[in-house]
Amino acid sequence: MVVLLLVVVLLGAAIFAFLNGFRDVSSAVALSVRTRALTPTIAVLLAAVCNLAGALLSVGFVQAFAGRLFTVPAGRDGLILLLAALASACLWGVYQWWRGYPSSSTHALISALLGASLGSSLIGRHGLEGIDSTLLTLVVLPLLLSPLVAFALSFLAVYPALWAARNTAPHEVNRRTRQIQSVTSAAVAFGHGLQDGQRTTTVVLLALVAAGAAGVGEVPGWVPVFTAVLLAAGTLCGGWRISYTLGHRLVRIDPMRGFVAQLVGAVLLFVGALGLSLPLSTTHTVTAAAAGAGANQRFSVTNGPLMLRIVGAWVATIVVCALAGGAFYLALSPLAGASR
Repeated sequence: MVVLLLVVVLLGAAIFAFLNGFRDVSSAVALSVRTRALTPTIAVLLAAVCNLAGALLSVGFVQAFAGRLFTVPAGRDGLILLLAALASACLWGVYQWWRGYPSSSTHALISALLGASLGSSLIGRHGLEGIDSTLLTLVVLPLLLSPLVAFALSFLAVYPALWAARNTAPHEVNRRTRQIQSVTSAAVAFGHGLQDGQRTTTVVLLALVAAGAAGVGEVPGWVPVFTAVLLAAGTLCGGWRISYTLGHRLVRIDPMRGFVAQLVGAVLLFVGALGLSLPLSTTHTVTAAAAGAGANQRFSVTNGPLMLRIVGAWVATIVVCALAGGAFYLALSPLAGASR
């Protein structure tokens, strides 16, 4: 039964990674396609390659990230906790994609794990040790701070960009910034791979440890490849619902401001992954950066009501995924009980 549960958890992790790439490709390509810096086909191919590279390299930071997480119970209990969380995060991600709303896979997964752990405690079983502090440092604080920081930096960064282009004809500014956007788009996709590649890799490693198939601290060579390939495959199949929301419904910006938003988003993702070992949501960061750059114009181009609905969905992610994670665990708990 443990082997079967491990296989099912790995399948759930594969679906989670695929959906992560499928939904979050919009963060890298939406603004570049909107400003005609890249064609949709080239933008998606570029994002897939950079996501693949970032996810492969992210394995070097998995240990720093995993060390700040929690301890998963060994055996069936631990595997069912992971399975319940993956099911909750995947279903919420599909629902948010269907609505066309950008949302964080990381926050969905951590919140679902919290709910599954609470469900386990309700029936007198061991939950996840350290999940309370994880919720605060890896979900609540990034949810509150990273969008605010991205919005403010992007808003302010428009000023030096305007100053640098003050003596250049508008059509020449657009041409040059479109060229640079191909680089910043690739940087965002690479940062997404660095950030989100760690999540799936960590879940797979926790499942292997819980099943006794790997020791603590071991990273089998196939695990980062597993994550990277599925993340890139999801990117290649990219869903355009969210890209349309970011590029057309939420904000309409020129190539220069699109470049500023992508640059700020990429820098924050790199700082979070490489400098602080802090998991930042690519979706939250790039969405807020686009809104910040769009707000720094003489005329309004940001859809305020839609932005409020998106932020509301970000907050709802914590509550809904926690409740769903607990419900899934309670539904699956008889499988763990059979081993007692």
